[in-house]
Amino acid sequence: KGELRIQSLTFDDAGMYQCIAENTHGIIYANAELKIVASPPTFEFNPMKKKILAAKGGRVIIECKPKAAPKPKFSWSKGTELLVNGSRIRIWDDGSLEIINVTKLDEGRYTCFAENNRGKANSTGVLEMTEATRITLAPLNVDVTVGENATMQCIASHDPTLDLTFIWSLNGFVIDFEKEHEHYERNVMV
Repeated sequence: KGELRIQSLTFDDAGMYQCIAENTHGIIYANAELKIVASPPTFEFNPMKKKILAAKGGRVIIECKPKAAPKPKFSWSKGTELLVNGSRIRIWDDGSLEIINVTKLDEGRYTCFAENNRGKANSTGVLEMTEATRITLAPLNVDVTVGENATMQCIASHDPTLDLTFIWSLNGFVIDFEKEHEHYERNVMV
């Protein structure tokens, strides 16, 4: 098939490779460089977020993306407790940690450990729980005569430490109140 496969690469395999295809009409050449990359895990370029927010009762994914070659093995701890996959906690193949049905007990310091045959590294972040945002008054279906005005309400409760933004859409397209101010008007009640 014209393939060259190299198994169990070493640094000696690095270099310029040339493929030569030949038939009765002539010869053609193609070149490619093979670089061998090997490095211990490092969080220098992509550290974990220092503060991670999770909504009460919701789902949170804490990313762990160190630079490393070959791909590292991952493990996680909360404080001094080593975490394992369970009904609410899952460590993904890419190193991310997923927690579902977040509770106050999940708050704390989380550390991701990454290790390959070149070395190991870790990075830590703090998970804080916030109150979940909830729609307390949803818009209702409205029948309006053509030419009249319609008002739709949406009220939500949210964690007081966070800002809240309302986004309205029509048939899946976000309404731009700046461009469509002659047709739509946003009323904010404090």
